[in-house]
Amino acid sequence: MSDTLNHLRRLAPHLLVTAGLLVLPAMAQGVYRIVGPDGRVTYSDQPPPANTPARPVTGTAAPAAGSPSGTLPFELRQAVSRFPVTLYTSPECNPCRSGIAYLERRGIPFTEKTVQSNADIQALQRLSGETSLPLLTVGNQQLRGFAESDWKQYLDAAGYPAHTVLPSSYRRPSATPLVAATEVAPPPPPSAQERQTTRQAAPTGSQEAGDAPVTPPPGIRF
Repeated sequence: MSDTLNHLRRLAPHLLVTAGLLVLPAMAQGVYRIVGPDGRVTYSDQPPPANTPARPVTGTAAPAAGSPSGTLPFELRQAVSRFPVTLYTSPECNPCRSGIAYLERRGIPFTEKTVQSNADIQALQRLSGETSLPLLTVGNQQLRGFAESDWKQYLDAAGYPAHTVLPSSYRRPSATPLVAATEVAPPPPPSAQERQTTRQAAPTGSQEAGDAPVTPPPGIRF
């Protein structure tokens, strides 16, 4: 009996190391990203059933619930994907501010496009046929001006929750111009016919613009 106990004592360190090696693979599995039947995404340190879509999350921790980059509640995510909301505003528009306050109070994720430049105004006119603000689009539907009852009716029909369900850490994207600066193309150069017409219209003996001699300022040489 004493020989058996002594043998077990000699093996004890090796048994502990082996147990540690068995634990490490389980810890190395990390966190799983699991997609449920309703589309809801959850995170767990336990492997899901074989028929459940999931993948290990490696390199970074699972996003905290309610983070700006996290998943919106299922009902809200469905409405946003089917009927995205865009609000067209300008800084001097008081009804626009009322519309923004209503959407934020109700918890509607929306994109804000500002209309300030001539290019913005022209783009708005092509979009809606008018230049009045605010303009709200819910999917393909357009609502001109701010009327809370009308906005509510359309948002309800689109499936948006009646009260905010946004995560507390949600932050609305910053407003951006309707027409980005890179989209404003310079005017095209005059055609050959337009240049010929300009030459014919110029008075006899006069020089065309651009052909006149350039006199540099004193001390400057070209």
